Amino acid sequence: MADGPATAAGPQRPPEPLRRNRDYLLLWLGAGVSALGDRTANVAYPLLMVWYGGSPTDAGFVGFAGLLPMLLVQLPAGVVVDRLDRRRTMIVCDVVALLAMTSVAVAVFSDRLWLIHMMAAAFVGGTASIFYRLSERAAVRNVVHPDHLSPALSGNEARTRAAGLLGQPLGSSLYGVARWSPFVFAAVSHVAALVSLLSIRREFQTERRRSPLRLRAEMAEGIRWLLGQRFLRAAISLVAVTNILFQALTLALILIVKENGGSPAAIGVIGLVSGLGGIAGALSGSQFVRRLRPGPVIIAIFGVWTVLMPLVALAQEVYLLAALFAGSSFAGAVLNVLAGVYQVRMTPDEMQGRVGGVSGLLSSGASSLGSLAGGFALSSVGTTRTVLGVGAVMLATFVASALIPAVRCARRADEADVPAEEPEGGTAERAGSSSDSER
Repeated sequence: MADGPATAAGPQRPPEPLRRNRDYLLLWLGAGVSALGDRTANVAYPLLMVWYGGSPTDAGFVGFAGLLPMLLVQLPAGVVVDRLDRRRTMIVCDVVALLAMTSVAVAVFSDRLWLIHMMAAAFVGGTASIFYRLSERAAVRNVVHPDHLSPALSGNEARTRAAGLLGQPLGSSLYGVARWSPFVFAAVSHVAALVSLLSIRREFQTERRRSPLRLRAEMAEGIRWLLGQRFLRAAISLVAVTNILFQALTLALILIVKENGGSPAAIGVIGLVSGLGGIAGALSGSQFVRRLRPGPVIIAIFGVWTVLMPLVALAQEVYLLAALFAGSSFAGAVLNVLAGVYQVRMTPDEMQGRVGGVSGLLSSGASSLGSLAGGFALSSVGTTRTVLGVGAVMLATFVASALIPAVRCARRADEADVPAEEPEGGTAERAGSSSDSER
């Protein structure tokens, strides 16, 4: 597949405003409700295991089971998303998550709480979430006009961050009302998402030919395609480093607040302000995508993080910490929108799932290492040195981003008159040379 922008498969007639795109609004709303339900359940799991089950260890097992699909499922999920009907895949995900959440609600209501059951439900929910997310992201460009891809993905990022922000207090509040109620809410949210999906008229993918399943070969094809894109390859590698750093920084924040006499409520305030910063960044992300090239934006974002991260070590007041994390979240949301738009535009439609799965695995799969490394560093050298060390690594990452030509000189994916990247060694033939043509 030669490097070069894949033409979006969405309708080509003059577009109406995005707010009038009925199918996009249904997809946006259904996925948002589904994400809110998942977030609510994920917040309730540790509360259930600690306060009702009485075991922090069991809470850790359930959390591990919920995160395990991030490592095990993303690559095969990408193959499935590319081969099967994406709408049907999302419908199956909603049904599976609905059954899992209902089973947990029934178990809690009847006082039959089993660790294996909770771990299985968390794993199934996490797996369904990955399939759903990859399918929805791949479907967007078939539902919106190409001119609306940037604001559509910007809206999706804002929606996801808002779901995460609202899910925290909603999950804990519902748990306080009744232990089973967060899981009932999650089940109902998947019913609503299911109704939304069934109401969408447009197809979620271009037509493709059927061929025998070759799981390993198709996963390898997605990996080869992504590695053949010099900008995406470099950007994902750099973002993976920053994801690890932010895991350590989040742990350090808890200790900083505690050491300065703060309470868990202060952590909640910082999380709230940080979430609002992320939403603001997501809503403005399409403006950066439309007006600027991705390389300078990424370098600037890394520069912002290089300045903000060390300041966390010097901050003691809650409002200052909240401002620092809000600024970081704003920049992170802009980066997510930028990367999402670039990847969706560059990737052939029949490879959207695989490329999304590979990029998710490479960028976030090692995040757990940040928690481990951060925990060891905080125990060994304390919060100030750990945060300064994080800042030093961020500085090196910023310098690297500015020196790598593939990042510094990257063009926008919609600059079709000039290739976004030079092809590298004939990685493979261009996939979708026929199926990605304009309708």
